[in-house]
Amino acid sequence: MGGTREASHAGSWYEDDPATLSAQLDDFLSRVPSTLDDNDLPIPNARIIIAPHAGYSYSGPCAAWAYKALDLRNVKRVFVLGPSHTYYLRGCALTTFEKYETPFGDLVIDDDTGGELRRNGRFADIPRQRDVDEHSLEMHLPYLWKRLEQTFGDDPKSYPPIVPILVGDGTVEQEKTYGELLSRWVKDPENAFIVSSDFCHWGSRFSYRPVYERGEVRNLDGRGPMAVLGVDGEAVEKAAGAEPPIHEVIRVLDELAIDAVKTGSHVGFYKTVQETQNTVCGRHPIGVVMAALEHVKEEGKGKFNFVQYQRSNLVKKSNDFSVSYVSAYAIV
Repeated sequence: MGGTREASHAGSWYEDDPATLSAQLDDFLSRVPSTLDDNDLPIPNARIIIAPHAGYSYSGPCAAWAYKALDLRNVKRVFVLGPSHTYYLRGCALTTFEKYETPFGDLVIDDDTGGELRRNGRFADIPRQRDVDEHSLEMHLPYLWKRLEQTFGDDPKSYPPIVPILVGDGTVEQEKTYGELLSRWVKDPENAFIVSSDFCHWGSRFSYRPVYERGEVRNLDGRGPMAVLGVDGEAVEKAAGAEPPIHEVIRVLDELAIDAVKTGSHVGFYKTVQETQNTVCGRHPIGVVMAALEHVKEEGKGKFNFVQYQRSNLVKKSNDFSVSYVSAYAIV
């Protein structure tokens, strides 16, 4: 452990000037109502959120809904889980840096918790250059800093440390194993979890262009039997009409994934993503946290509530593209 990971996407994916960035985040947060689901914000004990990780001009307004709901008042550490975009990863990996830079200042890594996770032998180290190149964790840190500042004041020494975790590919059983390992921190009211994920990536660059044709949802980039997605054609017509535009097909696919998350069934979500082939880039981080939440037995707790859904573009043509964003919270 050592050194500071630079804020490599500052100045491109989001503002690098602290004052400009702070004003932008304040603006995004001000657009969110002061109450959600009959609760004042932040929602008491909403210690887990799902939020997107695209450039702030695209996903920043959507992410604000999750961050304004996030309750950090009793938190002493924050786990940040995101997918790996820069290298193939099987299982989970931890940072080897001791700090993560933001334009506002540095967030300290919880080395003790990281060491405890490493001792079980199931967590690899993130290669340092891959860590710097990855955006799925970094994009949450300015928002986290803003909410820590609002919760704990101006002294960064009072801010809880963070535990960044990259979550790679894995079977449903492997996700369950990691979920069980993290469940004791999920249950502990002194921990918060940020789950980084965009939802449907539609376009040729993603090899995923589902359209509705003749009673079937077909991926224009798929081959053979894999081109037909496991989606009920009647359900599509009921939700979006007999000849739905592409952006409505995207919405239906995202709603299937969202509804699966809402059930609280980790296996159900895993199965839905497999059947629809939906390009939810953070499906494995979501799966791991859902598996951990299944250990929370209290009635009415441990399931996600979705409060915002947006798309970067309303696709109408096959040569277009879009990425979907959601915000959700779970009370634990």
